[in-house]
Amino acid sequence: MNEISEKLERILPLTSSPGQYIGGEVNSVTKDPRTVDVSVALAFPDTYAIGMSHLGLQVLYSILNNRPDTAAERVFAPWIDMERLMRDNGVPLFSLESRRPVRDFDIVGFSLQYEMCFTTVLNMLDLAGIPLRREDRGPSEALIVAGGPCVFNPEPMADFIDIFVVGDGEPNVEKLVEAVKRHRSRYATRDEFVKTVCAADRAFYAPANYEPLYRDGKLADLRPADGAPEAVVRALAESFANIPAPTKPVIPFVEAVHDRIVIEIMRGCPNGCKFCQAGRIKRPVRVQPIDEVLRLARETYKNTGFDEIALVSLSSSDYPDFGKLLERISAEFTPLGVNLSLPSLRVNEQLRELPRYLKRVRKSGLTMAPEAATDELRRSINKRISNDDLFAALEEAYRQGWQTVKLYFMIGLPGETEQDVDAIVEIVKQASSLRRKIGKGPARINAAISTFVPKPFTPLERVRMISLERIYETQRRLRDKVRSNKIHLKFHNPKRSILEGVFARGDRRLGAVVLKAWRAGCRLDGWRECFDYQKWLDAFAQTGLKPEDYACREREAGEVLPWSRISMSDR
Repeated sequence: MNEISEKLERILPLTSSPGQYIGGEVNSVTKDPRTVDVSVALAFPDTYAIGMSHLGLQVLYSILNNRPDTAAERVFAPWIDMERLMRDNGVPLFSLESRRPVRDFDIVGFSLQYEMCFTTVLNMLDLAGIPLRREDRGPSEALIVAGGPCVFNPEPMADFIDIFVVGDGEPNVEKLVEAVKRHRSRYATRDEFVKTVCAADRAFYAPANYEPLYRDGKLADLRPADGAPEAVVRALAESFANIPAPTKPVIPFVEAVHDRIVIEIMRGCPNGCKFCQAGRIKRPVRVQPIDEVLRLARETYKNTGFDEIALVSLSSSDYPDFGKLLERISAEFTPLGVNLSLPSLRVNEQLRELPRYLKRVRKSGLTMAPEAATDELRRSINKRISNDDLFAALEEAYRQGWQTVKLYFMIGLPGETEQDVDAIVEIVKQASSLRRKIGKGPARINAAISTFVPKPFTPLERVRMISLERIYETQRRLRDKVRSNKIHLKFHNPKRSILEGVFARGDRRLGAVVLKAWRAGCRLDGWRECFDYQKWLDAFAQTGLKPEDYACREREAGEVLPWSRISMSDR
């Protein structure tokens, strides 16, 4: 038993959920670090329950541990009570598989899925005993790497990350390991090592290679260092043949957000919604063949025993032969008592047919994303859907036994009027009352209403975001107009949405804000219990920056964008 294990024996009974810190789950992989050449800590900057639900983590874990020369282990952000106990008892951040200190790994790879995880990254580095700023790390310290959608604008976290892996992770994670294995002992300085690793692939973005220049308070240039590429090009897995899918995912010990089989059936999206970053950065569309989906489902079910299969993509109902896929998977797994989940459905004519394919599955809920409620606003964002298709699909779902529907909407889209806001109310009311047509009472409608946040690489990347005051005003208007116990409105936190808007398009100066916010106690900012907007405002004030200058300011046509050194071009 190592020193960390001994201390954990004493403090784990004092935590609210000790099962998330012990490791040893079914399908986890533990290797002797002395038998491998490269060790990788896959660090998810959120809690175990969130991170264990993320398919990307399971994919990279499987790819790396299939290599005999590599050990990949998992690490998640501890909850507040566990963090306090770790600091009080001198327990550094550790991996679940071997309980090794994270600082002893060769690579620490963070998954940046959401802008509000940035302070948690710093908190995890600090708990690990790794210097926060990349310039303060020596040549022998772990290489700090990040991937995920947030790295399409790497600049707000540029002070803390050595290398950003831009684009699909599968094509490049092994190139990263090979480069570290080959070069880590050859260079006396960290900068030389980082630059050499980056030379292994054009999808590796090293902030040290680019110097930001400012003029009149705005970014004027990101000047490449000698030998640095003019542009870093996102990685692209060309087909599902290049995207290994895990069939032995680690089964969590404690309840995760999603305890189920997850199969990616399509990557990319055939639609061109102007607000959607994922639809742009995941292009082109790649499709998993039906026979392969069935094979993955069978093997994963055998290795896990989960009673639900989620068929995931950005728009599952756009999968070719979607009806055939549903028929085959339902015919095979419904007799086993396995439920089918479709987390992302586009409102189109095909959706009218969906409920009849799902007759035999548990009627847990149906999720659809109209996004906007009027035809004019939908056209402006290139959302090609019709209310007729939506209501036809809902009516058929009610006939097949569904009683609850979840609908996603956005407020604050460019050009939005009060009429557009009021139309949201009318749609949810009509969606609920539509169930009366089959002689039943009104359906329960859960309407999730988020605020539009402009994101890099979308046609709306330069537009302004609505103000905090406008968000509150619109939310109040919706609440006041919905008076039904069958309709539940759930809003994103307006202050958190503003900060998301700040960091989505921010520049390198925001690193100072992140650091000051963390020092003030910010971490796990995506959690209601932890989020403190005043601490963020104080951090901005101390650095002389204003959040509204980042979130609510339109970028002029010629203005240099912080992601200007990232390219979406095919290689």
